[in-house]
Amino acid sequence: MAKVAKKSGRPATKRGRPAAKTAAKAAPKTTAADPAVTKAQTALDKAAAKQAAAAKKVSEARAKVVAARAKAAKTKTAASKKAVETARGALAKASEAAAETKAAVASAKVALASAKSAAAANAAVASAAAKVDEMKAKLAAAAEADLAKATKAFAAKWTKARAAADAKKVKAAAKKAAAKAAAAAKKAKAKAAAAAKKAKIKAAAAAKAEKAKAATAARKAKAKEAAAAKKAKAKAAAAAKKAKAKPAKKAVAKKAAPAAAAAKPAKKAPAKKAVAKKAPAKKAGKGRGRPPKKA
Repeated sequence: MAKVAKKSGRPATKRGRPAAKTAAKAAPKTTAADPAVTKAQTALDKAAAKQAAAAKKVSEARAKVVAARAKAAKTKTAASKKAVETARGALAKASEAAAETKAAVASAKVALASAKSAAAANAAVASAAAKVDEMKAKLAAAAEADLAKATKAFAAKWTKARAAADAKKVKAAAKKAAAKAAAAAKKAKAKAAAAAKKAKIKAAAAAKAEKAKAATAARKAKAKEAAAAKKAKAKAAAAAKKAKAKPAKKAVAKKAAPAAAAAKPAKKAPAKKAVAKKAPAKKAGKGRGRPPKKA
């Protein structure tokens, strides 16, 4: 829009007034420092600063989660596990805040783009008005120059005809400029609406992906910790069982030693053993079933 305004600002003729040229050049400068654009830019800067702060908090929260997990893996206490859960909650809150600041930055960018588009449209309208004013000045100057050459007899008639022709030209130029400005404003509005819709969809998709990613990471970490806890519990149970089995083995060994010592003197009386063995053999032949076990 600004380039068009510069091209249209052709130098006035020597006979015309230079005021129109000055007004045409001054119009783009006023639109460059548009208050709405300045306000939108300030809002974007603030949103970007908040986003940076939120990102820093997320990094710090992640570092705390890592430290809490390391401590929990080392100490394996209920307090350390609770500290891990607390750190996770803080990380989730920080991530949500970061997503909100990200959406705010996107919204601020859209607002800035809309403000710039509106400023450009206003500049186009101002440029069109300047062109119309310039044309009026040029036509008036040309009319005055031609009127000076006319004769006194045709002065009234010529003035009326020229004024009508000038008014028609000005009207056509104003209509054309208004149509051009309206088309530019409509195009800018449609572009801003499309950009806002695209940014909104993108922000929603990013927030959804971030939330799903965080949920997956939390689920994996929880499953990993549960598996580690189960493994540690099984290991502890096996160690306890092993420790319990050792005293039992020692007791069996102690009982077996006196029995062996008592069995050694029995070798001195082989005759008694033979008699003791033969007697059960005779009784076994009489019965059909197995002999009863000795107590």
